Amino acid sequence: MADLYFKYGTMNSGKSISLMCSAHNYEEVGYKVLVMKPKIDTKGNDKLQSRVNIERKVDILIEENASILPIIREKLTNKLSCIFVDEAQFLNTRQIDELFFITKSLDIPVICYGLRNNFKMEGFDGSTRLLLIADRLEELTTLCECRSLARFVGRKVDGKFVKEGNTVEIDGSKGNMEYIPMCGKCYLKKVKNLQL
Repeated sequence: MADLYFKYGTMNSGKSISLMCSAHNYEEVGYKVLVMKPKIDTKGNDKLQSRVNIERKVDILIEENASILPIIREKLTNKLSCIFVDEAQFLNTRQIDELFFITKSLDIPVICYGLRNNFKMEGFDGSTRLLLIADRLEELTTLCECRSLARFVGRKVDGKFVKEGNTVEIDGSKGNMEYIPMCGKCYLKKVKNLQL
């Protein structure tokens, strides 16, 4: 029986590049894979893009409320060895449940990559569901500027940290907005302005 994996990390932890390397490893030895991402992630349009300028075209852009199961069944004309999903935090609970169902009923491993939480220290629906039902969890790490492990993300607009705003704003989509990987202490000091 196949497993549902959730490989999570903050910004700059290498999620997309890890996905592309893993998919390449499967394909290099002759296995068929399917690479998907939510359409709401407009960065790269129909491509995965890493921050080190490596990219790969996705096979499927997942519509916001689309059912994933019929899409996968349609692609089963060729035996799939693995399904890879980037930016899985943007999927809804039902879509994550369908990915879990695919692993158990169709015996195809599904490896999801995404953020665990947003810039407000709140969970995304997709990530929260994955943390609850994934068979295997793996944290991908990066460093905060203070050299501690970064497990949170701060949003900067015009060079200043913000605490409010839409949960989903793709970096580079408007204005001078960027996301910064941060440890808990730096997040509390710099974003929440708390005295520690």
